[in-house]
Amino acid sequence: MTAAALPSCAETWEPRPRDFQGNFVRGGRRRLQRRRRRWTLGAAGLVAIALPAFASPPLTAWNSLTVGTATAADQTVLPMPFEQVGASFPGSAYYYLEAEKPVLKVGEGIHSDAGDAASGPVARAFRIDNSGVDRSRALQCLTAAIYYEAASEPDGGQRAVAQVVLNRVAHPAYPKTVCGVVYQGSERPTGCQFSFTCDGSLARAPQRYFWQRAEDVARAALSGYVYAPIGLATHYHTIQVNPYWAPSLRYLTTIGAHRFYAFNGAAGNPASFRFAYLGGEPLAAPHRRDDSAASALANAALDPLAVQRAFEVTAPVRGETVTPPAAPVAAAPAYSSDVRERGGEDLYRARNLPEATVRPEYANSGKWIAQPTS
Repeated sequence: MTAAALPSCAETWEPRPRDFQGNFVRGGRRRLQRRRRRWTLGAAGLVAIALPAFASPPLTAWNSLTVGTATAADQTVLPMPFEQVGASFPGSAYYYLEAEKPVLKVGEGIHSDAGDAASGPVARAFRIDNSGVDRSRALQCLTAAIYYEAASEPDGGQRAVAQVVLNRVAHPAYPKTVCGVVYQGSERPTGCQFSFTCDGSLARAPQRYFWQRAEDVARAALSGYVYAPIGLATHYHTIQVNPYWAPSLRYLTTIGAHRFYAFNGAAGNPASFRFAYLGGEPLAAPHRRDDSAASALANAALDPLAVQRAFEVTAPVRGETVTPPAAPVAAAPAYSSDVRERGGEDLYRARNLPEATVRPEYANSGKWIAQPTS
């Protein structure tokens, strides 16, 4: 076959050089040498970095090194002038670094001269073990008294308000229920015993955080917690006012923004208090407005000086129980002429109610079938 008869593709074909295998061997050796040099340099660099660290002494030994006669413990680092309180910043003669003031929490920073010690006779534990309506109403009323009277007071101030309410429940001159004490006199615009029940404060919706805080204090008080610093106090007032009865009662202490007082004489005698709960809580709400003469008479009987005088008249002998002063007799309501002709007050005395009877099969209920033997 001649060169002219070869395919066209053969015109661009070049024969393989004779030294192809030699070039391949020499190129592989050069690459291997470069790779070895890189590994050598990397190992040398790693040794240069790690060797000083291994050669340096440990941290404890470094701290114990001394330079001359001075030790590291004796060297104190002084703050820069602009890092010190009262020193000026660089380049300024007017701006100074102020001391940081801690943020006060609720109830902190309020003066109180009451410590943990009692200022006289201490109240006994008052527990409401009743579950259901009585306890829930008592908790509601006591929480409201603490919230509206001492929401911003320290913990001691709130506990003191709760203790005053419970001391009144235990005193014979006041109602025997928590709600009865809290809302006593709320039917009159100026006769309420706790101002929030008749001055419109209840129209202000409580804030959740402060209400829960007051509720915690109320729950502890109803579970038997006794706040000893105020003893048997039954009255208090804010430090901004000076009521007429304050000089006649026995001052105990000041907690937060309130001054606390106890009765003098027989009215403040520990024997006059009976810390026992009988239940029967009324509605946890103010009473309906009543400006009648009977309401005014009942309001006058709640005057602290009148209560104190009433107990002095019937002062108990040592060891005897106290007989509470007689409650004022309410005047009969005024009836129309038609009602008076039909009997007046006698129509409402419920004299014709049927007598209670016990069926014969239940006559011995509660009696022993046979006396137990030991």
